[in-house]
Amino acid sequence: MLILTREDIKKVFSMKDAIEADKEALRIYSEGKSVVPLRVNIDIPKEQGQSLFMPAYVEGLDATGIKIVSVFPKNIEIGKPSVPAKMILLDGKTGEVSAIMDGTYLTQLRTGAVQGAATDILARKDAKIGVLFGTGGQAATQLEAMLCVRELEEVRVFDINIKRAKEFVEEMKINLAQYSTKIIAVENGNEAIKDADIITTVTTSRRPVFDGSLVKKGAHVNGVGAYTPEMQELDELIIKNSDKIYFDTMEGVLAEAGDFIIPMKKGIVSKDDFQGELGRVILEEIPGRENDQEITLFKTVGVAVLDVVTAYRIYKKAVENNIGSNIEI
Repeated sequence: MLILTREDIKKVFSMKDAIEADKEALRIYSEGKSVVPLRVNIDIPKEQGQSLFMPAYVEGLDATGIKIVSVFPKNIEIGKPSVPAKMILLDGKTGEVSAIMDGTYLTQLRTGAVQGAATDILARKDAKIGVLFGTGGQAATQLEAMLCVRELEEVRVFDINIKRAKEFVEEMKINLAQYSTKIIAVENGNEAIKDADIITTVTTSRRPVFDGSLVKKGAHVNGVGAYTPEMQELDELIIKNSDKIYFDTMEGVLAEAGDFIIPMKKGIVSKDDFQGELGRVILEEIPGRENDQEITLFKTVGVAVLDVVTAYRIYKKAVENNIGSNIEI
């Protein structure tokens, strides 16, 4: 059994690798070649915590796995992470555990990468200006994914706390110095999006973070952060005004994402207004962007097949490069 830390993963697996793994996972899911049971949530009232178990099986890779994510707010008081996570990968042929890896970084990586996959497939090839809303734990990989798939001249970063935005930008200038992109903190998100080609939101906001009427023709929008029926990063105007709308999974988005549940309840949009899953674009079953004037929109809430496929590809690269610690139990 191979043990892989965050640093081990970074040694062998790039954002580009993760984007390709996520494209593979979306294709597999849309082909119906994976088994993804509903996640199991267990409340731990004594500690005001919760543990979530997210399994999936991918027959074509002979891989199965489960990501265990816990939310224990009181951990902060004892100097431990409040959202610890681990990914357990099993050999689909024998059922034996192949690897245990850092689930927090895996989640950040595959979540950034699924946005990167959508941006690569749907954004204009000549995109130059990006905007990122949010500077939390998922933001760094979201920014890297945008830079990985498009040669952006500038990315504007907005957070409700400008100090936090500026600190994030300074950190990213160091960590993403290999990209020749100007990264700046901005105080007005609506001003920032007016001429933007790519807009990515990764917040837990319960109200829209920008005015959808200001999004220019030809822009591509990614909704990444809002993942409950009450959260709504994207306003109803951008949902209504988008020419084409795609999801990581139709089932997941329409069950969990307030960005779509809220306007659907109001009768502003219906299922008929959505093109479908990004995996079907990869399979060439439905069209993606067809001209430079279309506003395209991608929404993700995550699905365990992304974790399993990404973990499998990480494991294979780690074995090839003799990275990680082998243990026997």
